Order: sequence, then C-alpha cells, then structure tokens
Amino acid sequence: MLSILINLVNRLGFFIVIAYLLSRNRPFKNLILKNEVSLKDKLILSAIFGAFGILGTYLGIPIYGAIANSRAVGVIIGGLLGGPFVGILSGFIAGFHRWAIDIGGFTAVACSVSTFTEATIAGLIHRKLKHGRVEWTTAFLIGVALELLQMVIILAIARPFNAALELVKVIWFPMTAVNAAGIAIFIVIVENIFKEQERAGAYQAQLALDIASETLPYLKRGMNELSAYKTAKIIYEKADFDAVAVTDEKQILAHIGAGEDHHKPGHKVLTEATRRALATGECQVASSRSEIECPDENCPLKSAVIVPLREGENVIGSLKLYKNRENSISSVDVKLAEGLGQLFSTQLELGRAEYQSRLLARAELKALQSQINPHFLFNALNTIISILRKDPGRARELLIDLSDFFRKNLSMSLDLVPLEQEIEHVKAYLAIEQARFGERLKAIFEIQAGIDILVPPLILQPLVENAIKHGLLPKKNGGTVRISARNLEKGVEISVIDDGVGMEESIAEKVLSRSACRDKIGLCNVNGRLESLYGSQSRLVISSKPDMGTEVKFFIPTQKAGRNDSGIYSAAGR
Repeated sequence: MLSILINLVNRLGFFIVIAYLLSRNRPFKNLILKNEVSLKDKLILSAIFGAFGILGTYLGIPIYGAIANSRAVGVIIGGLLGGPFVGILSGFIAGFHRWAIDIGGFTAVACSVSTFTEATIAGLIHRKLKHGRVEWTTAFLIGVALELLQMVIILAIARPFNAALELVKVIWFPMTAVNAAGIAIFIVIVENIFKEQERAGAYQAQLALDIASETLPYLKRGMNELSAYKTAKIIYEKADFDAVAVTDEKQILAHIGAGEDHHKPGHKVLTEATRRALATGECQVASSRSEIECPDENCPLKSAVIVPLREGENVIGSLKLYKNRENSISSVDVKLAEGLGQLFSTQLELGRAEYQSRLLARAELKALQSQINPHFLFNALNTIISILRKDPGRARELLIDLSDFFRKNLSMSLDLVPLEQEIEHVKAYLAIEQARFGERLKAIFEIQAGIDILVPPLILQPLVENAIKHGLLPKKNGGTVRISARNLEKGVEISVIDDGVGMEESIAEKVLSRSACRDKIGLCNVNGRLESLYGSQSRLVISSKPDMGTEVKFFIPTQKAGRNDSGIYSAAGR
C-alpha cells in the first residue's frame, strides 16, 4: 500500500505541473474567469478536463489486474469549475476512454461508471458554489467523499467480487488520499487565478481614476469630436487595448489605434452591440470579428467591450475598447470599461451642470433665482471635482444633488409645489454645502407627520442659505440649522432656525425694510411672495439675539381652498 501511495504521489506531481502550466495560459484563465460561459467555452473546458482524466488513466499503476490512478482528479475539477455540463461531458470522455481501451481488466466498467458519476456529482456541487470558488479544505473533503464513492461502485459492479474486494483493500487509502490532495492543490492553483484577477482589478480601478483625472478638463466641455479624441487617446496610451473609440448616438466621434484607417470620425455606428448599448443603456461584449461587424475584410479588430455614456438619465454615446484577438475581453476588462463609463458619465453631468450655470448667468433668470450665490455653484463643482478622484460614488451622489437642486430651482413655472418637494430641494442644497464644510455644518429636519401642504417654490432654500451664510459660517466651529414644520389650527408653521452668531433685535426688525432689501433680495423676495399669496399673516417673522442664533418663520394658511382671481392657488391644503 505504501509503495502505491508513493508512486501515485510521484505521478500526481507530474499532473500538477501540467495543471500549473495550464493556469499560466491566458485563454484558459479567461475561460475560468468568465462570468457567463458560452456553449463553445463549455465544450473546450470539457475537452481539457476530459484529457486530464485520460492522462490520469495512463499515469496509473497496474495492480491486481486493475489500475490505481488519478483519473478522477481532472473530471472532478472540471465539474467543480464548469458545472454540470462540463462535469458530465468530461466524465463521459474520461470514462468512455477507460472502458474502450483494453487496459485495467475486470474493473473497466466499474471505473467508467465511477468516473462519470464523480464528475456529474461535482458538477451539481458547482451550483452551490460562487463561480467554482471553493476553499481547498472543502475541495479535499469533496475529493475524499467522491473517491470513497468510487470504491463502493467498484465493489458493486466489478466481478468477481472477491477480486474487487481485495483490490479495494489495497487501493482505497492511496487513491483517496492522493486524489483528494490533488483536487485541493488544483483548487489552490485556480484560486491564484482569481487572486491575480482581484489584484488586476485593483490596478484597473486606480488606472480608471488616473484616466478620469486626465480626461476631466475635456469632458467637462461636453461630448464633441475634440473631447472624444482626447479621451480616446488618453485611454489608448494608458490601458492595454489595441484600439479605443468614442461615439455619439449615431456616429463615430473618435477612433485611436488598430483599424483607424477605416474606422473614421463621421462614419455611422455599424456594430449591433453598439446599437444595443445605446438602446438599452447596458454594457455589451463582442467576442468575435463577426460580432464587430466591420465591412473591411482586413480589419484587425476581433473583440470589444462597449459601455454607454450618459448625461443624466439619457444615453448620449458609447465608449468602445477593442482587442485584436477573438474572445479576449476578460471580466477585468469589462470592469475597467464600466468604471470608465460611469466616471465619464459623471464628468459629462458635471459639464452639463457648469453649462446650466452659464445659461443661468447669461439669461438673468427671475429675481429669486438670480440671487443664488454665484460662488455656490463654483464651490460646489470644485468640491465634487476634489471628491471625484477619491470617491466617485460620492461625487456622483453630489452631482445628482446639484442637478436636482438646479432642476427644482429652474422650475419657476409652477405656482405651488408639495412641501415634500421643497424639502428635497433644501436637502440637495445642504448635501453639497455639507460636503464642502464637513463637520462645521449640521442640519436637522423636524417635519411633523401628516403634513400635506402646497407651498410656493423656492420658499425655503433662500432662508436656509441665509442662515448658513450669515449665521453659521461666521462662527469658527460652524453650527446647526434646523428646518421644522408643524400643524397649527388653521395652517402650517414653517421655520428655519440656526444657532449662529445672531444679531441685535433692532437689526432683526429692520432686515425686511425697503432699504435693507437692496442687499437682501432673497429674503425680501420670499417675504413679498408670501404676502402676495396669503396676506400679512404669512409674512416672515425674524427673531434673533447676539450669539444666540436666529429664527425665521412663516405661516401657510389652509382655510382658503381653490383659486384666487388671478388663477393662482391661494390655498395650501390638498
């Protein structure tokens, strides 16, 4: 038994060397790492692991008219990594070979059946695993269990029984121990492939941030041929792709690298995968030249990953990363492309926000809108840019907040809006200010449950901005702004309270005077609209003391339902 064990270990060493060399092969690694394995890929994996099983047979040790071997190692690994299809087919290949050739005598049928059974069970176990990832200790135990099952099958099928029993007594321990160890070692080798992918993913994430940092100055200006060319060139120089292209919704804007002699700016988008990416907003992978669909017979491009580029919720173009080999887009390449797509989309949104700010300044929108501090947008964008490199997800959230803020700020055509919408507008504003000032600025919302009220748009944000600018920021440590709403007998009282520097009561009384309104148009605009809609009962009430903070509150009545003579809703209740 000891000599059998030693001989099996020696042969297993040769087996493991081949497995290690195979793990260094890029196509094999790509097969292992794929999230979705095609039928062609499954057939290739079945052939590989079936061949491992056949090799295990030929490396076996003749004994008692049978063979002590490592055939099961290859097919069990095939099942664990490739699933039921690969397990069944590789088990059939190795098992049929064992039965068909004239070696091994009376156990041929039993060994064929056991090989097929072990591989099939391993394939079923794959369904419980995460893409074939299993701890080596678990793999060892699986190997032990399946090899013991093989001994049972030999005893059940091989005849004469006495010969089968004597054989099993001799081979059960060496084969179980060595083959289970071989399976565990193979799993360790495969796990290294996954770890390499994770390390490559970390590198690609850093690469994506570096690329995004360099493309920011161009994409901030929007999507055009120049920004597309600069973006494609930066990616081509930094990443391992044979060509890079950027398109809008209809045509190529830029193409750098292989195939640039016929993939030229201005040409229509040809690839069906690109059209799908533009239509669905989802990443697409083209794995062969036929899927690239280039009409030029000499085109070197053989595979590509295509990700959509967005501006807000709209898909406005695509980023295409090409390679000159078929089926060579790995999951790491897909992750890099998706990361770049998200970062570029964020930059395009940032550019759109800047463009909106320029439109706001040029058009000189209505009085209240024009009082949004110009420095707010400038500081907000700088804040988002600084966060973008370290935390793209957070930068995207802030960009969405900024977009929501300006979208609501520009919605002046609505006479009344739900209080909830106005609160969301304030939250979007505060999210950006808190990102800028950090712990110096805190916000508390105390909105009584059950409030269902309509208010004039842009009625709260100017009050909150005033509290922050004139109340909290002059304090060294900042402070807290509190926004509250509570039901009263005939309406709702809304207040904005800060614990800032405050002011003398005599000054507070004059804040809304005609002379003061020249410098405080935001407060005066809010006050004027409230009085115009609801009368003097709704004018702003300001209470303040030095170093004690300031409270600004107003009242929205609910007793007047319907419209006034001007056609504007004068009631807030719904």
